[in-house]
Amino acid sequence: IQLVQSGAEVRTPGTSVKVSCKASGYTFTSYFINWLRQAPGQGFEWMGRMDPEDGKAKYAETFQGRVAFTADTSTNTVYVELTRVTFNDTAVYYCARGGNPYDLWGQGTTVTVSS
Repeated sequence: IQLVQSGAEVRTPGTSVKVSCKASGYTFTSYFINWLRQAPGQGFEWMGRMDPEDGKAKYAETFQGRVAFTADTSTNTVYVELTRVTFNDTAVYYCARGGNPYDLWGQGTTVTVSS
């Protein structure tokens, strides 16, 4: 049972970034997938969650209009796309299963926004 995320990304300000989270070892559609991030020296920030079964998503107010979650049930993969990135979006991004406390985490994906 695991969540495996895509590799590190580097972006310039104003562009978009998309990170994937591939689930294996359990029934993909039975659990919410949450996205969180942790900026350098900061705590975790919850970005939102989605239900892979019906594709419905709930986004944190901070990210409304700038983030989108999608799911591909054929590959058991959930994606987060963040648009119009700024230096403040530099962080390690995590997917996590279920409700808080989350019982399964991806390994994290470092996103660096640099000019």
